[in-house]
Amino acid sequence: MAAIAKTGLTTGNNIVSALPSSFEALPISEPSTILDSDGKEIAKFYEQNRQPVKLDDISPFMRKAIVSVEDERFYEHKGIDPQGIARAVVSNVTGSSRSGASTLTQQYVNNLLVNNQELTGAEESTISGQKDYADKIRELKYAVSIEKEMSKDEILEGYLNLVLFSGREYGVQAAAQHFYSVDAKDLNLQQSAMLAGMVQLPNVYNPINNPERSLDRRNKVLGNMLRAGAITKAEYDKAVKSDLELDPSKSPSGCIAADDNAYFCDYVTNLILTDDAFGETKQDRENLLYRGGLTMKTTLNSKLNKKAAKDARKAIDPKAKSNEDVFSSIVSVEPGTGNILTMAQNTTYDPAGGLGNTVINFAVERSLGGAGGFQGGSTMKPYTTLGWLSEGHNMWDTIDASRQNYSGSYKWKASCLPEGSVQTYSPWKVGNASRGFARKMKVDYGLYWSINSATVAEAAKIDLCSITKYINALGVKAQDKGENRTPTDFTPVNPSFIIGSEKITPLSQAAAFAAFANRGEFCEPRALTSVTDRDGNAYKVKKTTCSQAVEEQHVSDLNGTLSKIAKTRVAKGTINVPIAGKTGTNNGATSTWFVGYTTGISTASWVGRLKGQGEDRKENLMHGALINDQRAPSMVDSSTYAAPLWLDFMQEAVYDYPHESLGSARKAPVVKKEPSEDSSDSKSDSKEDSKSDSKKESSSESKSEEKESKSDSKESKSDSKSDSKKESKSDD
Repeated sequence: MAAIAKTGLTTGNNIVSALPSSFEALPISEPSTILDSDGKEIAKFYEQNRQPVKLDDISPFMRKAIVSVEDERFYEHKGIDPQGIARAVVSNVTGSSRSGASTLTQQYVNNLLVNNQELTGAEESTISGQKDYADKIRELKYAVSIEKEMSKDEILEGYLNLVLFSGREYGVQAAAQHFYSVDAKDLNLQQSAMLAGMVQLPNVYNPINNPERSLDRRNKVLGNMLRAGAITKAEYDKAVKSDLELDPSKSPSGCIAADDNAYFCDYVTNLILTDDAFGETKQDRENLLYRGGLTMKTTLNSKLNKKAAKDARKAIDPKAKSNEDVFSSIVSVEPGTGNILTMAQNTTYDPAGGLGNTVINFAVERSLGGAGGFQGGSTMKPYTTLGWLSEGHNMWDTIDASRQNYSGSYKWKASCLPEGSVQTYSPWKVGNASRGFARKMKVDYGLYWSINSATVAEAAKIDLCSITKYINALGVKAQDKGENRTPTDFTPVNPSFIIGSEKITPLSQAAAFAAFANRGEFCEPRALTSVTDRDGNAYKVKKTTCSQAVEEQHVSDLNGTLSKIAKTRVAKGTINVPIAGKTGTNNGATSTWFVGYTTGISTASWVGRLKGQGEDRKENLMHGALINDQRAPSMVDSSTYAAPLWLDFMQEAVYDYPHESLGSARKAPVVKKEPSEDSSDSKSDSKEDSKSDSKKESSSESKSEEKESKSDSKESKSDSKSDSKKESKSDD
């Protein structure tokens, strides 16, 4: 009334007439939550921490306190309180302090208008102290309108869920949790009075920052309640003698509060923020995430992920000064679904940085918060074996691994390229770290000991596109290759990809090897199983998407060799279920791997450097370096850190999921020899075969096993350089 009088009655009437009879209140901001596969909360995201509750779930003391201090005639007026306005006018004219006259209904309207402006990005403001008379008139009209549409209890409930109490704590439930660690329904009298007193000036009456002011304000609210008849004298006397009784708790927003699950949390948020199913623009998607009250259920086994993080820290101590640029990562995928079960690393998720802190997720690609991948080393060799099998060859075939030099003009068959072949143009020297392997051997034997010259000899006899076909079908991408360092499909342009020169991500390798555990059926990795908003509306998320990427028998043949690697060279009798896997190490051991699996879980473990990935600088080399504040072995390979990390984790994890047979590898046919007329020739041939096939391999294997006891066969290092002039050294 006073506001209208000051602007002139005509102007006021014009404003009132121009306003619609009601306004559309946009949904109030609510936090979004990420849940694990069992429905346990992983993290919460909010601009305004608010947990709406029904009026019946708010303490009666709280309801009485807010009415007593903010609008004692709330249940009598119809949105506007003429007596309150008159009292405020007199107080403001005769007193030294300013007094407001807004009813709870008007305050509710004002908060709704502020919420609308925040959601739409409007520039005007209806915040107290910034309102002009037109704003006040609008507030009055809408208050009258809302009183016709809503009951008093509905208005009170809406107000108590909407109003700011402190910082980013909005609504009585969030405030009760923040200051007292209780639910709104359990607030006692003095707690209710303290919270009600905060509403007028949340920062000034914050009990943590200003306890004396807060206590004085609380007692005044208790006095109001006594005068209004809301409480008895006995209740007042008891409450006013109590202290603030604070028991504060924090509910931080974002992944920083997700502890061991933080990197998976970060991956999920990046999935939301890069998917137009959740909004046309990134700003729209951010608004939805921080204000839309989403419930995001995920595939994460948080219990298992906690162990993964613990094991990652055990492998590489994040607080050891020597480990400033040495990290570990472990990620698991479920065969048959693609569900990401774990995603952990040795560091703490903290944007402030410092020793042992980072927000970079080593398991995923750069666009989703990752590091851009790491050289795959010999974990890439199974794909060459699949190419070999697909062209009609066998695991028992003999190949000549003695060739270690290929000229720059050598033509590698590549039918998927326009020219049908590819050349390196510079000589390519393919080296093996361990001596005695530059000779003829069976394909199975070459893969088991991960001999570079054996893998390259296989590739030289087949079409490189047969290899890239499998890599791409199994979802592995070459990282940081495309425009703006985006992932790309593998191509045969640089043949050194066959022994791991390209960067790949641990997640993609875990998902690809999961297909080996699933009879060749590849399932795209997925993290979200459902996303719904506060009203129960469902958003589109990736479904389980699987396809037969590899022939089942070829997978069984491959598993026959990879099982021997996992059982005899990594687990060494500690896991008594069918397992398989492949080691991997690049030059300089700046990227070391073990990717292994059962039929129920596929896990990639990685240990290496983030910044100093290249072996061209001596200080980057992991061989003999200080790691975990101790001197590392002179020959670091996957058996040093990555395989033990995998083993620590999988020794327990395998029993949480199915662990059935990985198939039966075909065996070489038995060839019966015809009796020779010249028995001496036959004897000689037989002796020579025995010497070359049995004694020679047995001797080499014996020597290799002797080396393995020291450094797991001195794990031949894989060429991590695309420059074919560099000598490629194979991994184990």
